Parts: sequence; structure tokens; C-alpha cells
Amino acid sequence: MSNINVAIVYYSSTGTNYQLAQWAKEGAQELGAAAKVLKVPELAPEAAIEQNPAWKAHMEETKDVPEVTLDDLENADAIIFSVPTRFGNVPGQMKQFLDTTGGLWFNGKLANKAVSAMSSASNAHGGQEATILALYNTMYHWGAIVVAPGYTDPVAFESGGNPYGTSVTVSQDGKMQEDVEKAVKHQARRTVEVAQWIQHGTK
Repeated sequence: MSNINVAIVYYSSTGTNYQLAQWAKEGAQELGAAAKVLKVPELAPEAAIEQNPAWKAHMEETKDVPEVTLDDLENADAIIFSVPTRFGNVPGQMKQFLDTTGGLWFNGKLANKAVSAMSSASNAHGGQEATILALYNTMYHWGAIVVAPGYTDPVAFESGGNPYGTSVTVSQDGKMQEDVEKAVKHQARRTVEVAQWIQHGTK
């Protein structure tokens, strides 16, 4: 499946969704896909970041991760998103980037791409599902093909059972409360597989 290009687009303030993105990359690469992890631009004021040591440390850790561009989306066969919840919705940083995709949407450049999403929150019912579903609203407008993991593998039950996309609870000390690595990798592999079906079906 080396002909499938995967863009893994994330926003992360302290590292959880960056880690999910890394696992997604590994899962996609298991099927031979060309996958790259890309971050959306940070919009928070520097003063806010400076006041949070974990946020500041993560910004430094990921300073060399490339920022996503519209070309990355256009050239991708599959796109996987990883975002924390913000009041049950998409973080402003991700929404700002999505709002720049109007030109690609207008020209049909995002239609028929395989897309999937993951999320995190600080408690078990903190809006992870709502965030993923809110993100998918944009994908429907694109005409993309949403690839939900559903319960296509038993690993879904081991990781919390979110059928819309893998999600995780993060404690106050930044530790993931569920073991979601296998679920993330399964979701990434499934997204790559669907991207290949789409590619074969449109040729």
C-alpha cells in the first residue's frame, strides 16, 4: 500500500494528541503507507504558554514538527485528525486551520478522501465523542468518506469502546488512563485500507 499518502494532522498543548498521532503514523506505516505527522499552528498567546510548564515543554519538544499546509491535505489520500476536546468541540487552533480549506472544498479537492479522527479529555465523559462528531461535520461538507473504527476489532472494547474514533482520558498529571495504542493503530490501518478501496474504485 505504498501508494497511499496519509496526513496525520493534530493539535496538542501538552502532548497527548501528539502521541496519538505518532501511534497513528506507526499503524499506517505497518501497511506500507507513506505517513507524516503535521501540527496546526498554535494560536495561544505566549504568556499563556509560559505559565504552563508542560505546555511550554511540549512546544519545545515539537518545534521541528512541520505545520500542516493546504497542499498536505490536497496530496493526501487519507487524513487522520487528533485533537483534544474544548467544551465538547474542536480546539480553536484546529478550527482556524479547517476554516482555510474553503478553496480546496470549492474545487472538489477534498472529496472522496478517507478521513478519521481521535480525541482526548481530562475525564471519561469530557466531550471526546462530541468533539469527534463536531470535527466530522466539516468532513461531510468536504464530501470526504468518514472512516469510523466502529467495533471492527475487539481492541475497541479494551480502549474504552468509542465507535466514532479512539479517545482517551488524561489525568491531571498528564497520564493516559486507558491503553489506546492498539486501538489507534487499528484505526489508522482501517483508514489506510478504506483509502485504498476508494483509490481502486475511482480508477
